[in-house]
Amino acid sequence: MASSHLLSLPLAAMLFTAITGCDMVERADRKESATTLERRNFEIDIQPIMRGTIASEAVFVGDAPTVVRGYGLVVGLRGTGSRDMPAPVRSWMIQEMARRGVGNAATGFGDVTPEAMLNSEDTAVVIVEGVIPPGGVEDQHFDVRVYSAPGTSTTSLEGGRLYTADLRPGALQTGSRQASALASAKGPIFINPFATPDGSGRDIVDRLTGRILDGGTITESMPLKLRMAVTSHSRAARIQNAINSRYPREPGQPDETARGRSGDEIQIVVPPSFHENTDEFVELIKHTALRPEAAESIALAIKRSVLANPGYAKVARWRWQSVGPKAIPVLQDLYDYPEEGPRLAALTAGAMLDDAACTADLIDLAENGSPTAQLAAIALLSDMGANPAIEVGLRPLLDHEDVNVRLAIFEALERRRDPIVLAYDIDEKFTLNLVPSESPMIYVAQTGEPRIVLFGKILEVERPMFLEAWTDRLLIKADAGNEELEIFFREADGIPPQTDMVSPEVAELIAYMGHQSTIEAPAPGIGLSYGETIGAIHQLWRAGFIPADFKAEQDRVLSAILMARETEEEEERPEFESDLIEIDEDEEPDGLEAVDRARPGRHTVPR
Repeated sequence: MASSHLLSLPLAAMLFTAITGCDMVERADRKESATTLERRNFEIDIQPIMRGTIASEAVFVGDAPTVVRGYGLVVGLRGTGSRDMPAPVRSWMIQEMARRGVGNAATGFGDVTPEAMLNSEDTAVVIVEGVIPPGGVEDQHFDVRVYSAPGTSTTSLEGGRLYTADLRPGALQTGSRQASALASAKGPIFINPFATPDGSGRDIVDRLTGRILDGGTITESMPLKLRMAVTSHSRAARIQNAINSRYPREPGQPDETARGRSGDEIQIVVPPSFHENTDEFVELIKHTALRPEAAESIALAIKRSVLANPGYAKVARWRWQSVGPKAIPVLQDLYDYPEEGPRLAALTAGAMLDDAACTADLIDLAENGSPTAQLAAIALLSDMGANPAIEVGLRPLLDHEDVNVRLAIFEALERRRDPIVLAYDIDEKFTLNLVPSESPMIYVAQTGEPRIVLFGKILEVERPMFLEAWTDRLLIKADAGNEELEIFFREADGIPPQTDMVSPEVAELIAYMGHQSTIEAPAPGIGLSYGETIGAIHQLWRAGFIPADFKAEQDRVLSAILMARETEEEEERPEFESDLIEIDEDEEPDGLEAVDRARPGRHTVPR
């Protein structure tokens, strides 16, 4: 018996190793401690499921959004601007305008001096703000907020266009104390046309604050680097190899994705395939395993962790996705798992890894999951590779009772360039989408690409009707038997009014409002801005003349700026000595072509 018992010990040990081997891969680094040749810089506290990842050895520097701001000049106003502004701002603006060629005949702006332009009531000095995402790369676009600068008497920014303005991090300043510019902004200003109650309960429209959708452009890529918890050349080399193994250098990429600069620091370059999703790339790096060669074992260990604790589902998704295609066999076992958390985590990772086998389960989740899971599944399907089954599965949900599901389905089909979604370019001001649905609805975007979306079949303005807006500048009327609307529009006092007969179809009416008649495009139109067009359509809807629901995208620009400010103020993380700035405490600071041609959509509608 003793001999038999002793012979069974090696077998038991082998069985134990086989059962726990994956966990050993995950936990190996936890037992390492700094040697006499290494120096611990700080402690890292992580969840158990994150052991063996880059986040267990290093922290990112530069993974927070950056608020940028600057002074700018809005032109093209109808006498609603202001010549008033603080003297330092005027001096700075004159200097900047001269630098950009205003007053110089060689640049095409020689017919007016900077001083004359600033003195015009058709211009206004504004403050421009935006948020650069973590790891933002050169030429990446973002929305910006524009508002009238304090100390001016501007009454409205409606119809204006922002000249190119530099945006910088830190406090808003003029003069030599400013930080280097990281971005620029320009473009037509969108004024939110929807009235909100003021302190007295009256409906007002804030015409001193607007946005430029996709108007910001990053001019200087944001640096990303990892700071080692323990100064160690060998550990830094291991992290560098793990990143470059999972994210090899892509065509057009200037350097390797990760390059160690010392035992303390690793420089990170965002690959071109992630230029539009830099925040996602940062998350993937954090969740990347230190031993990519053990991919299958790591994927199984993650599965055991999330099944034992479904609260790890969100982290598990990133970990599986960071493992790469070798995790797919493990994920497929969970695509139909009964508990939604682990199932959605597996499906998310599978979709991001473009596993076609998850398509049917994602469509099922889009139809029958919880509201949160439905929207997540639809968003995942929108980015998967070419597969007609996705479009066929999603189209029926354009009639879903939940308006958020209908919008998500539109976004997915538009992103996948489904021909069922038509897109028309209205004078390059905004896109008009037509979407078949049994539920008539008008949707307008307030971030990203300017866009008006019409859900339904042929939607018409009901008649008889009469509407006057903008102090009688716009009149629309039709009797019960009229087949067309009579539209009277006066652009400004002193300009002859324009009267046209226009189709009552809402799509044709929107195109007419946004289109400006020219010799090249002689179709009738009154050339309203994106915001003015939305405002006119919204007034028709509020008056009960358009039989459809009306939904405006939530304005997220200001909330993103406020959240980024809080992050800047509250964030505490280890920094490099080279990042620290010495401050002298005694030093004082400075002061459509109308609706006539369809084209593929360009961007999704963010919500």
